[in-house]
Amino acid sequence: MHTAPSPSPPRTPSGYPSLRAAWIPLAALCLAFFVEMVDNTLLSIALPTIGRDIGGGTTALQWVTGAYSLTFGGLLLTAGSLADRLGRRRVLLVGLAVFGSLSLCAVLVTTAGELITLRALLGVAAAAMAPITNSLVFRLFDDKALRMRAMTVMIVVGMSGFVLGPLLGGTALAHVRWEWLLVVNAPIALVACVGVRLGVPADRPEDLTSDRLDLPGALLSVSAIGLACYALTSGVEHGWASAITLASIAGAVVAAVAFVAHERRSAAPMLDLRLFSNGAVRGAALAQIGTSLAMASVMFGLILHFQYAYGWSPVRAGLANLPIIVTMLAATPLSEWLARRFGHRIACLIGAACLAGSLAGLAWGVDRGYAVIAACMVVMTVGLRTVMTICAVALVDAMPSNRTSIGAALNDTAQEVGSSLGTAVVGTLIALLVTTRLPDGTWSGELVASFFHGERITYALLAVVVAVIAAGGALGLTDSHSSEEARPDPTGG
Repeated sequence: MHTAPSPSPPRTPSGYPSLRAAWIPLAALCLAFFVEMVDNTLLSIALPTIGRDIGGGTTALQWVTGAYSLTFGGLLLTAGSLADRLGRRRVLLVGLAVFGSLSLCAVLVTTAGELITLRALLGVAAAAMAPITNSLVFRLFDDKALRMRAMTVMIVVGMSGFVLGPLLGGTALAHVRWEWLLVVNAPIALVACVGVRLGVPADRPEDLTSDRLDLPGALLSVSAIGLACYALTSGVEHGWASAITLASIAGAVVAAVAFVAHERRSAAPMLDLRLFSNGAVRGAALAQIGTSLAMASVMFGLILHFQYAYGWSPVRAGLANLPIIVTMLAATPLSEWLARRFGHRIACLIGAACLAGSLAGLAWGVDRGYAVIAACMVVMTVGLRTVMTICAVALVDAMPSNRTSIGAALNDTAQEVGSSLGTAVVGTLIALLVTTRLPDGTWSGELVASFFHGERITYALLAVVVAVIAAGGALGLTDSHSSEEARPDPTGG
């Protein structure tokens, strides 16, 4: 029988021999990932309640969710760079402590401005956690198959949190005040903190980089990603031709160009751009953007579909997403078999075909009942499971051993860009094709028909876009039949 590890267990040459042997650190890392992901969607279902309670207008309520995504997405690369220098376990423990402490502050919130500020700070703390939870999985196992299975568990738990957020929030609101949706993060963070402290080996100097922190690069990356995320939000809120949206896009482009120029000149860059010469790194990041684009667009579109067009309650609409969670669990053997049988490149191409096919199926079947939609959910999730797991493993494993956190941060940043883009695209097209303001109460038959028409065009367009992006990324992967990709020389040689 396996006994609990000591507070600072030595790392054996073979790492943990099985997932069961690593249950304490793996459960802790999964909890950390779960709380990051569920916080993305947990409050979305409570926005009307929050607006009535603290008097926030429509714009303020949009920023209650947008502030979290903005700081979270903007700081991922910076947090990953810090972790590779200061220590991954150390930064994760600090992030969990800050995240839990800030969550308790929800009981002190009295205005929309205070809540927006709190959500932005929570996004900062989550950014310090997200890339490290994935990279630390690679510290637990040296066996490639175990790494892939562990990453599968992480992704299933994280995506379950993302999908279950509205359901959990809607159910909780029937019994408690909305503040408790944030306060509950504190005990979860505490448990995760204890598990990481007990089960994850301490950082070893040889696993870290001694390069100085690239502060200009960090500032430029935060500016580029932050402005890009804001531009997507602003485009939906103010219009794509508005001055503030165009200024944000221009600022993001300028910051991105300056970031690339600086990283190429820097002796110790935050993100060594030479890594993108590796097809696995480049292809995995691109495929993750396509995957998250598909997932976010479908989830956002179907939340509107179930609650507005069908008139379902938040709880029932949340339950309607269960095919995604069930398939996430059930598709694990299929996704692993695809990787073993066909290799990374072909398996990811099959996954990309599932994504594009499910979007095309939704374009055809949005007005044909829930059974058709559920079937498309299943096909989409098979694609999600296959592409996300293989690409996460391929991208991180293709990094030098002292850059795994920045690799995980790049993986998460790609997913955040895809998620933001997917939500913005669906929101914009629905506003353009249907109505800029979704009415409360029962919809008229004419409005429902118009909404279905808008969905058909939106999903058909996304099917083409996702096919090009995800398949293009998959072509950059290797033919490896395990979870191992080519690892570049840390010296750049």
